[in-house]
Amino acid sequence: MESYEPERLSSAQLAAMRRSLTSGRGALTRRSLLRASGMGALALGGMATLGACGIPPAKRADAGTASDDHSAEEKEVTFSNWTEYMDVSEDEKGRPTLEAFTRRTGIRVKYTEDINDNVEFFGKIKPQLAAGQNTGRDLICVTDWLAARIIRLGWAQKLDPSNLPHAFANVSAQFRTPDWDPGRAYSYPWTGIPTVIAYNVKATGGRKVDSVTQLLDDPKLKGRVSFLSEMRDTIGMTLLDQGKDPGKFTDTDFDGAIGRLQKAVDKKQIRRFTGNDYTADLSKGDIAACVGWAGDIIQLQADNPDIRFAIPAAGYITSSDNLLVPAQARHRTNAEKLIDYYYEPPVAAQLAAYINYVCPVDGVRDELAKIDESMASNTLILPDKEMAAKSRSFRSLSTKEETAYEEKFAKLIGV
Repeated sequence: MESYEPERLSSAQLAAMRRSLTSGRGALTRRSLLRASGMGALALGGMATLGACGIPPAKRADAGTASDDHSAEEKEVTFSNWTEYMDVSEDEKGRPTLEAFTRRTGIRVKYTEDINDNVEFFGKIKPQLAAGQNTGRDLICVTDWLAARIIRLGWAQKLDPSNLPHAFANVSAQFRTPDWDPGRAYSYPWTGIPTVIAYNVKATGGRKVDSVTQLLDDPKLKGRVSFLSEMRDTIGMTLLDQGKDPGKFTDTDFDGAIGRLQKAVDKKQIRRFTGNDYTADLSKGDIAACVGWAGDIIQLQADNPDIRFAIPAAGYITSSDNLLVPAQARHRTNAEKLIDYYYEPPVAAQLAAYINYVCPVDGVRDELAKIDESMASNTLILPDKEMAAKSRSFRSLSTKEETAYEEKFAKLIGV
């Protein structure tokens, strides 16, 4: 077996992971904040694993080689996912879409909610992947930056398009060609996670807040504005406001965004940088307007009619959670059939109605309307064409870039 020289994470990268795990996107809710409840020691343990052992700088020559596919003789598939990221029956004893898949195909799904955060989960499966061994999982769901890393290291199996006719035809344009997996050769999105502007209309005196410029410059909002402690979201939204493309920006562009935000910090326009703990302050009106996550806003709106959101004319950042087949998985074809199943509009609608995140499947609106008209018209779940056209992704970063950018961002937010 080949050995590796570890690629250690910088202190800035580790600090960014801690922010994400304790209050940032790593603590995003799955309908009811359950995702955060499973983190704690496990999450920090996973982070310690990455910090101590490092991540291989280059893939093994044989690491991504697919094992023999046993799908035909073993009618099963093992699927690891996040907590509260799958529909359940009213009595909470069944999973309707998974059960319907088994009835149709005869493929039994072993479904496990064993992903509490990306860092902890990667620490769990990395030793097997690095050794060219089966992880015991045929399908996993991880956030875009980790999906990119797994693909780059050669630890994901290339998908067979012939088993994915619905997925290939129905994946929404805004999710079709990420820079880390052009043409979706190795992955398909499970959900999208938009970063938008949120505001409390009572706290703003009835005024709409719909741009980063307004957040940074409006004197009536001074001291009542927050941005996110996740670098990609805050910098990405600021880059867009400055007319820059987060998918193609340069070091100079990044520094310009940092400088723009620093001016707002210096004049005390920005109250603080937060994880998803901004939600309580926004609901109370202590924060009048902020950059926030769509999943939080949907939940806040259910309890507070004063909570609104806006999509800036300049655009907004969308990240995604994605399905991958790990290297050496035994049942790739069965996993592909399951991916494809969730790209059938009636099935996608049933899932979207439960989890309330952006559905990446085209043609689902009419099916979702049969379940819930309000969800079908909610652009935070089903972006319309105008909103989808404004979606942008933050480009993949090299290790050197991530270290430098996180150090500058940490200085900005005071950590």
